Amino acid sequence: MFEFLINKLKNHPRKIVFTEGTDPRILEASARLLSGTFLTPVLVGNPEEVQKIAEEIGFNIRGAQIIDPQNFEGMDKMVATMVELRKGKMTPEQCHAALQQGNYFGTMLVKMGYADALLGGATYSTADTVRPALQIIKTKPGSKIVSSCFILVRPSATGDREVLAMGDCAINIKPTEDELVEIALETATTAKLFGMDPKVAFLSYSTMGSGKGEDVDKMRNAFTKAHAAAPELAMEGELQFDAAVSPTVAHTKCPDSAVAGHANTFIFPDINAGNIGYKICQRMGAFDAYGPILQGLNAPINDLSRGCNAQEVYSMAIITAGLCAD
Repeated sequence: MFEFLINKLKNHPRKIVFTEGTDPRILEASARLLSGTFLTPVLVGNPEEVQKIAEEIGFNIRGAQIIDPQNFEGMDKMVATMVELRKGKMTPEQCHAALQQGNYFGTMLVKMGYADALLGGATYSTADTVRPALQIIKTKPGSKIVSSCFILVRPSATGDREVLAMGDCAINIKPTEDELVEIALETATTAKLFGMDPKVAFLSYSTMGSGKGEDVDKMRNAFTKAHAAAPELAMEGELQFDAAVSPTVAHTKCPDSAVAGHANTFIFPDINAGNIGYKICQRMGAFDAYGPILQGLNAPINDLSRGCNAQEVYSMAIITAGLCAD
């Protein structure tokens, strides 16, 4: 999977902003990225402080760009641009104060073309990464919400990799039918970026009408709307998880479905089910989990777990930059 993304980036090298440029995990990942020459880190922070910490912990970040909000020559232009983007919701003074923070400053670097993508959250909360993205980068045309998916990977019995996509496990707490449609279409698009042929299952405690209730109706209706919006995609719903992944169960419960028993892209009814589901796969199914990958924004912006390690930063940087349009 990563070979596919790295080869893409070698053909189109990118710049990625790290909003926490002094964090040792960021510096370790940056040093590794620089050795690959396909992705240039842009570190937010005081250059002397960033370089001092990198030297102390033994990482070579020569070649990285280090930009300090306190001494940024283009700050006046950046403030004016942000004031215009916020359309009366923030004064110049408020924008200037916000831009002293790495999350807002880094997001504006992407907006103004100094970098192609952003990865934050090593010390910021998810909300503090997503909020500037919503206010500045905003959703792309046709998208009404920001959603997320996780990509899960493990070796298969044949020696290949088994790759799954799961959404939304991190952002939307209780999505509506229409929001589930958008989540499904965005998650299928993300799956394709990772070389997958998405087979989308709208998950429920019911399979094709075997159960009753509002939650069942929601998933069935969301599938119907999604299928109407993108009839070329392989989708099915509503499905229980066993019917989605087991050919034997699918043969019994929904023998006429081309997706049941073979699904690899899963749409959960709410964040409770999604968060629990991907973590069961990660902890008990021995999958590596990458994400949350944010979907629906005008530029690739992604969030790290505050408990992440340098390897996760490195992997998420490649994934985030790999989401850039060619």
